[in-house]
Formats: sequence, structure tokens, C-alpha cells
Amino acid sequence: MIWTRSPCILSFILFFAHIAAVSVIHDGDFDEQKDITEINLGGFTFALFLQNSRNGLRDPNTRWKFPIPYILANNLALNAKGAILYAFEMFRLKSCVDFKPYEGESSYIIFQKFDGCWSEVGDQHVGQNLSIGQGCDYKAIIEHEILHALGFYHEQSRTDRDDYVNIWWDEILPGYQHNFNTYDDNFITDLNTPYDYESLMHYGPFSFNKNDSVPTITTKIPEFNTIIGQRLDFSEVDLERLNRMYNCTTTHTFLDHCAFEKANICGMIQGTRDDADWVHEDSAQPGQVDHTLGGQCTGAGYFMHFDTSSGAVEEAALLESRILYPKRKQQCLQFFYKMTGSSSDRLVVWVRRDDGTGNVRKLVKMKTFQGDFDQNWKIAHVPLREEKKFRYLFQGTKGDPQNSNGGIYLDDVTLTETPCPTGVWTVRNFSQVLQDTVQGDKLQSPRFYSSEGYGLGLTLYPHGGMNSEHSEYVGLAFHLCSGENDAVLEWPVENRQVIMTILDQEPDVRKRMSSSMVFTTSKSQTSAAINGSVIWDRPSIVGSYHNSCDCFRTIDWGWSGVISHQMLKRKSFLKNNDLILFVDFEDITHLNQTEVDVKDSRLTPRGLILQGQEQQVSEEASRKASLEKALLESPAQGHSGRQKRSVDNTGPLEDPTWPQYFRDPCDPNPCQNEGICVNVKGMASCRYAPWPAGGRSESAARGLLMRPKRRSQGRAPTTKAGSDAPELCPESAGRAGVLPGQRSPLSPVS
Repeated sequence: MIWTRSPCILSFILFFAHIAAVSVIHDGDFDEQKDITEINLGGFTFALFLQNSRNGLRDPNTRWKFPIPYILANNLALNAKGAILYAFEMFRLKSCVDFKPYEGESSYIIFQKFDGCWSEVGDQHVGQNLSIGQGCDYKAIIEHEILHALGFYHEQSRTDRDDYVNIWWDEILPGYQHNFNTYDDNFITDLNTPYDYESLMHYGPFSFNKNDSVPTITTKIPEFNTIIGQRLDFSEVDLERLNRMYNCTTTHTFLDHCAFEKANICGMIQGTRDDADWVHEDSAQPGQVDHTLGGQCTGAGYFMHFDTSSGAVEEAALLESRILYPKRKQQCLQFFYKMTGSSSDRLVVWVRRDDGTGNVRKLVKMKTFQGDFDQNWKIAHVPLREEKKFRYLFQGTKGDPQNSNGGIYLDDVTLTETPCPTGVWTVRNFSQVLQDTVQGDKLQSPRFYSSEGYGLGLTLYPHGGMNSEHSEYVGLAFHLCSGENDAVLEWPVENRQVIMTILDQEPDVRKRMSSSMVFTTSKSQTSAAINGSVIWDRPSIVGSYHNSCDCFRTIDWGWSGVISHQMLKRKSFLKNNDLILFVDFEDITHLNQTEVDVKDSRLTPRGLILQGQEQQVSEEASRKASLEKALLESPAQGHSGRQKRSVDNTGPLEDPTWPQYFRDPCDPNPCQNEGICVNVKGMASCRYAPWPAGGRSESAARGLLMRPKRRSQGRAPTTKAGSDAPELCPESAGRAGVLPGQRSPLSPVS
């Protein structure tokens, strides 16, 4: 295998431990796609540069000032651009990290499409690249890369790693053992947090393994063997570290949350002009089970309750939030409720606004929920558009006390400055669904309508698609439905980004690890099942009729395995045995042209030393003379590939799709210790003379973090003759991170 080297990048070869397979899902047929690791084949391998300091993560100089300027290069896939913006929203919701379009700043991140998924570590104080290559456009993968850019390394690099995981050195591919080295405390810090098996930054169990079925990493607590390498979302500890590193005390889009577990009920107040009060109760009473804890904890599990079984018709109780101060012009109020009294009972959501004099008193009704015969906990969303300080209110109203044996319950209220989901689908009694279905069986959602008027729906495969290798994963797919607006809509519908989410029902939205899948509709997405027609054409033309919605549904497009049954049960995906799914369908055509000119074409920071060199500074001084001599003498000594080459006579191998500002990476020369910079396809490649006899090899001396090409037929990869194996970044080789019985992660079809 031939390795090409280029500075400034920490590469990341992806894998999903809990996203099993990605497919175009036809009715009864699954067309499997390539393994996600195959997507990251070929191309360059990359090294990591650090500033002139003993470490990156500890050095305040490598930390960003917010908001971080960014550029979305035009060579990115449209879906990748939308997925990046979606990942930004996760950072804004869960941390103080923020981003802004580039406006001439000296430090910024350029998101581009190169081979694979990689990022530089920390703020390099110039324009720096972050690659979202083909198959990398997943929320969790992008979050992982941005965490690298923010200054974070991999979890198993911690000094105390061996207290928590076993490294099976004999099972690691020959030449790749150095990927499992740990870093000194002087280099990285754990920010006084515990080892995190759930970290988004952890290797998977099968990283760089010789044998597909034998792991290279196992956890000393066996329960976590199926957890390490998760690619759902930030773990709680990931966020704790991020917020500690950047001294975050608040987030950008989180406004309010209440699980009613404390007696102060989150600062909410009872109305003073109503007839009754909401009561703060726990789950001790028979039949009264809260949503937060499901009645599983004695002395905990509180909720708010309004009894509608006594008193007079139309008696009401008001529960008001504290005064809130929005930053955006759009909010979403999410809460769980259940109504166990009369079908005439009502739950009304109001907003109390500033009346123009500074007093929050002007009432506006937002939405009414009517009692019914479904007495289960339900999820509700109410879109708000508040620009000034306000309160939200819950009004419970008695409809028919003489025929009521219950009341109205509230729990797990969340308010964020984000859009509400387009469609919400609750699958009841999911454990029974699993028992009653087999592989290939499917459930279809009701029809939802997007903001543009398109009809759409979801298909759930409880045991995966018919041709899926394993049945312990849930499959999820999207389709269009015919609807009342079809005559005036554009067909085929393209450039709409679909976001499908399986909701982690953790009460605090900041701690949720929901599973989200993203793709964008395109005219290139066709199917032989409909004679090569575009899947996203008018459903009445390319779809089939379904009695369940009295509509036409197109064929399914999605993933045969999204999340394992084990993970669904381990996290809070199945509260009250309900599986909740969201779907969004938004036009992102405006992202086709996003690239802007930069004021400085220099993308490589000056005065860098490569990772690993910072520990050898004193040694380098004594070797400098020998190195200079070797650089001059190496051609005569016949060192192939080590000859000194001038940047002036080595032009770039340009790709016309690459941005102009990435065409001159060797000016100024980024290479340390008299290295020679060679422009290879627009990427800087540092060339060095051999080290003196007995010294370190060049790759070991520079501590390169590189990415391998994929193994073929199970053979161990080889390295360039005369050099040691480079140190590789995360889940790179083979079926990295896929446990026995799991599916290899595959890329979405484009």
C-alpha cells in the first residue's frame, strides 16, 4: 500500500455501532449498499499538526472564540450541507458552541468534500479544513469531527485507559498497534470526568482487527462491549467536557425544562383568577404513574394533576411558566400529557405576552387538546413565535365532572428555540409489536403534511427488511403520500432534506441521544420497481394505493437497520412501551451555492510542530545538523522518494471542483525541521530525509495520525517500504466497531 502524506488533519474513518445497514427499501426488497468503511477508501492519509505548545487540548490558545466562522464549500453534497447545519443546531441546543457564516475572519473552518471524514484538532488560527466526504453526512459523524476541531481526542487515548478497557494486542492488524497508544497527562486532559464508554469519541470494539469476529477492544464491564463506538449523539459526559472546556453556563436555543421532580415546580406559578389549582403529585397512588420515571422509583416520579371528577362544568385551573426571554423568533413547546376524565375535558395552551408597556399580561390562545378514550401518556408540540419576553400557560378545564373518574396530567415540559417536527408518530406497545412481527413485516404511519403541502409518511420495519442479515435491528424508511395539494405542487420533488428521528425520551432534551437519519431527495433516485422512474414523482403516478390512508404511497427509501433492539431498551426510547418517531421534510435548494471568497488563501498555520515532536524538542536540536546533511545527500544515496523537490517546479494536480483557496497549500511552507513541502493534488505533503541510523523512523518521529486504505480479502495492509506503520485514527480498518450479530454500517444511496 502506498501512503501519501499531508499536514494538518486528523482523519476519522467512520462506523456506526448502532446503525446497521443503509438501503433503498423497496416493498419486500432491500438493495444493500457499500460498507461505510469502503466509502472512505483511497485518497490521502493525513497527519495532525499542533501549535508550538506542549499540548493542544490543554492549551487555551487552541480554543475557539464563538461564534466560529464557517464556509460550506460548493464541492460538498447538498445533503452534507444540510446535515452540517443540523449538527450545528445540536451544538447550539446542548452547549454554548455557536457558528456563523464567514465574513473575513482570520480563524475559520471550511467544510469540504475530500476523501473520508477528518478534521484538524483545535483552533489553528487560520482557515482550516474539515472534510465531510461521501458517506459522512450523518449527524453524529459530523458532531464527532467538530469535536475534534474544538480540541478533543479519542476517549481510549486517556492515560487511565487500561483501567477500563482491555486491548487485545495479538488481534490488532500488524503495524497498527500504535493506534492504541495512550497520551501523557501533559498532552491531554480528561477535565476531571470519568472514563466514558458511551462517548461519541470512543473506538468501537472491532477497530483494526485481524479477524472480523474477534474484537481488539473489550470493556472491563462487559455490559459496555455493545456500547463503545456508539454514533447516536453526544453522551452526557461528552457534553460535560465540552461545556467545561469552554466554560459554558448556558446554551443558545434551550429555554426551559421541567420534569416536576422538585417542590418548586421549576418556578411555575398557579393562576390567581381561576377556580382551582393544579396539584403536584407523585406516582405513589395506584394508576397514577409519571412519565419521567414511569413509576419505577419510590419517593420520586412527580407530575402536575388537575382533577376533573368533581366541581362544576367549565371550572378551570391555570399553571404559568416563569417569564422567558427568547433570542430567536421561533420556539417549540413540547410536553407529555394524558387525560383520564371526561371526553369533554380540555387542555388549552396559552401564551402571555408583553402588552407593550413591559407587563407580561396579554393572553393569546395557541392550541386546544380535547379529552378522548386514549388514557395513555401522549407527546404534544405547540409551535410559538415569540420575539419578546413571555410566559406559556396550561389551562385545564372540566368538561363533565359527573362523568369523569380522572383528570388531566402534565409532565416533562421542554421549550426550545427550534422548529417543531413536521410529523410525530407514536407506536404503542412496541414490545408486543416485536413479538407479533417477523423480519420483513412493516408498519406505516398516518399521512403527514409538510409546510409546503406535500403528503409524507414513515415505514417502520420492527425486525429489519426482508433481505437484512439480522433481525435484531429496527429499519426505518420514508415515502411520499398523495394529498389534497398535489395538483399545484412541483413534481418530482427534489432538494428536500428528510430527517427521520427515533426519539430518546430522556426528559432533559440536552441529554437525549436520539437516533437521526438524514438524506435529500434527488432526481437521480430512481427504481427499477417503477420502470426507472424517479421515486419522488407524484405518488398517484409512481405509488400504490393504500386503504390505511386512502392515498397513494411511493416506495420506501431508507435504512434496513437503524438501531438495535438492545439499544432501544437500554436508553429511554421505549418509555411506557411507546416508540416515538419524528419526520421533517424541508427545502434546502438555497444551499446549492454557499461558497464565499476568502480574504487570505493561506490554510496552513505557520510555526507548527507535528504531534509527537513536542516531546522530542531537545532531541531535534542535536539532530538538526545531521538532518540538514541528510536532506542534501539523500539523492546521491539513492533514497527513492526522498529527493528534495522545489515547490516552484512541482505544480498542483488540480481538480476543477476544488475551491480556489485550496490550490496553494505550500505557501508558506508548513513543514518543520527543514522538511520539503510538495503540493499533491492541492494538499501539502511534507517530505523528510531518513533519520540517522538507530534513530526513529520518519513516521514515528513526526507522530503521524494517518488513515489506512481498506484491507482486501482479509489481508493486513502494508506500508511504504522503508517506513514504519503510521499511527491511525479511529475506527478505520475492516468492519470496525461491528459486533458479532450486528450489520456492517452502510452508506445511504445517492
